[in-house]
Amino acid sequence: MSSPDAVHRVSVEIAGTEISFETGKMAKQASGAVVVRAGDTMVLSTATAGNVRDVDFLPLTVDVEERMYAAGKIPGSFFKREGRAGEKGTLTARMIDRPIRPLFPKGWRFETQLVTLPLSIDHVHPYDILAMNGASAALMVSNIPLPFPVGAVRIGKVDGNFVVNPDEADLLDNTDLDLIVAGTEEAILMVEAGANEVPEAEILDALDIAHSAIKKLCAAQHELRDKAGKPKIEFVAPQIDDGLYQAIRDSHYAALDAATQVEDKLERQDATKRVEEDVLTAHSGDPAWEGYAEQRAKVQAAFDKLEKQIIRERIAVHKKRPDGRAEKEIRPISIDVGLLPRAHGSGMFTRGQTQVLSAVALGTLKEEMRLDTLGLETKKYYFHHYNFPPFSVGEAGRLGGPKRRDIGHGALAERALVPMVPSIEDFPYTIRVVSDTLESNGSSSMASVCGSTLALMDAGVPIKRPVAGIAMGLIKEGDDYIVLTDIAGVEDHLGDMDFKVAGTERGITALQMDIKITGVTFDILRDALTQANEARMTILGKMRDVIDMPRSEMSLYAPRIQTIQVDPSQIGMIIGKGGETIRGMQEEFESQIDINDDGQVLIYSANGELGQALLDRITAMTKEVEVGDEFDGKVVKTTTFGAFVELTKGTDGLLHISNVKPGERVETVEDVLNRGDEIKVRVVEVDRERGRIGLRLSEDPAIAGKSAEELAAIGAGGGNGGGPRGDRGPRGGGDRGDRGGRGGDRGSGRPRRGSNRDPERS
Repeated sequence: MSSPDAVHRVSVEIAGTEISFETGKMAKQASGAVVVRAGDTMVLSTATAGNVRDVDFLPLTVDVEERMYAAGKIPGSFFKREGRAGEKGTLTARMIDRPIRPLFPKGWRFETQLVTLPLSIDHVHPYDILAMNGASAALMVSNIPLPFPVGAVRIGKVDGNFVVNPDEADLLDNTDLDLIVAGTEEAILMVEAGANEVPEAEILDALDIAHSAIKKLCAAQHELRDKAGKPKIEFVAPQIDDGLYQAIRDSHYAALDAATQVEDKLERQDATKRVEEDVLTAHSGDPAWEGYAEQRAKVQAAFDKLEKQIIRERIAVHKKRPDGRAEKEIRPISIDVGLLPRAHGSGMFTRGQTQVLSAVALGTLKEEMRLDTLGLETKKYYFHHYNFPPFSVGEAGRLGGPKRRDIGHGALAERALVPMVPSIEDFPYTIRVVSDTLESNGSSSMASVCGSTLALMDAGVPIKRPVAGIAMGLIKEGDDYIVLTDIAGVEDHLGDMDFKVAGTERGITALQMDIKITGVTFDILRDALTQANEARMTILGKMRDVIDMPRSEMSLYAPRIQTIQVDPSQIGMIIGKGGETIRGMQEEFESQIDINDDGQVLIYSANGELGQALLDRITAMTKEVEVGDEFDGKVVKTTTFGAFVELTKGTDGLLHISNVKPGERVETVEDVLNRGDEIKVRVVEVDRERGRIGLRLSEDPAIAGKSAEELAAIGAGGGNGGGPRGDRGPRGGGDRGDRGGRGGDRGSGRPRRGSNRDPERS
């Protein structure tokens, strides 16, 4: 055994990058603590076992606590300190938990906590992969009896090639695949992926590449364990009383077998519960007996084993599912769209006893989700939220903020649709989708993918192609196994695999897989992906029967947006001094104006009429004045030689004194025109070099019916723009000193939808 003050370090090279594991320097009072490092990204992972709890579940908690100092940042909240874990930390915690939880010894009741602290972030090596490996390594060196290590890698697809652990920048902008894989030396246990319509065969190739790297990471953890591991707690899993199990089987097998075959979920649960109560009453003894509680726990364990065995054998060996379906059969599907009159789009997807209502709300680009995280992403313009209220499973429970499961399911559905959502250049809206689970009996996350696709199309969002999702399962008993399409809740709970696949008719866009056993071969995974593809095509067909493309018209209650491109030099003119011009237009037309650095002007209005009027105003303001243009102008100044007329904000022209009253000579301009008079004029001369614009009254017979060429000849003849103020011309440019009044964030540029990064960091 090594000295308690010794520091031990091992390292492994993965795809040209050294990943190191160090223990003995930090957090030495934890049961196990390891610092994992790649480049300048460092993560501290700890594992601690506490007291034994009197519970009937594994008391394992996993926490990932982001520290903003790791990236040299100060938190953006009012209190300037970190609050509850953000979405990234929560999703990373789930990815740590899912492959490790099934490996704990059965009956382990020690309070166990895994805590990860990202200490340093270099924006090249994402910390989540290091955190997953670090949690396993901390367990390996601790006294907690996890049997073997778990390794994790990420596979990207950059320029058509698979890349192991790609850089963070590539993940944001340059990859068609973001595949996270965790597993042991023997088998893959967890997969989490987002993809841009990647074929199933390529997913299998990527999994094979990932497992090769996982084996190296597991070997490094074994080496660290050999150098610095503590003696493991001696733990013997509680055993089922064979005699009691056989007695329950002999007396209640038929009743339990019948109860677990009732097709309706709630009726099946009630029937099974009645048999369970009969078994507990018959085999637990007198409640007044001193050993009653212990005996009842033994009976419960034996009953649970019998129930699981009955259901699994029936499915795997006899190929008979609890609700009577065939292995590839999808539950009945019904689809509704346009249910919510004031939401901008809505869709309800019902599959068997799982029902999800999804709704879309469209907002301006200023309503994007701002991200205060350790990553490069700073904002999102498309995001999905998932809710799972207790009534959806017939329970009464506490409603509060989103749970980890809700955040995970929402992120999965968001990942599934991101590749199909248009860019903000093509559809400059912020898009929020909310999926409320109204009824659940398995695979509500995949139902939310389908419901959200329907809602987006109902809202008129021009998605590239519809996305559907399906959950696959596996029951394996000895050499007998069956891959199940569209698993229900009991098949998920008692099964060996939960494999969620979402995608379009062209390929996979999101994937999530959790495996509870080690005997899942690549042949089984290939079968699961093939069946998932068949089911996805069936569901897409049913969705297409109801709504086959995005609606051409958006909801009356959705904000209307129109765009116009102007020369960047004209941005200041639109804003005006201190933002006066832009604020005035926003108030007058009840609209919002956003302007990007490249001169793209976005107009958000409550209705199309106001938006068009504002668009016309900005068009007139920024249009290059040409000979032949006609304006409703205002006299802004009179002189001895004519009147200056404001054509648009910042641009004046000169109406010579000889033309203020066609056919007559006047002594002074003021005999006919005064400041503030509104007149209709036509441009007859534009001299850009001298900044001179010559005007005639539109009613002047001398220019009636003249073409632009003829007007230019008239203007060139003189008498239309000379004089000491003749070079006043366009006043374009305005005061650009204060851009604070302009809508939009000029620092954001025009980032892509869904995943955007601060250009200062690129």
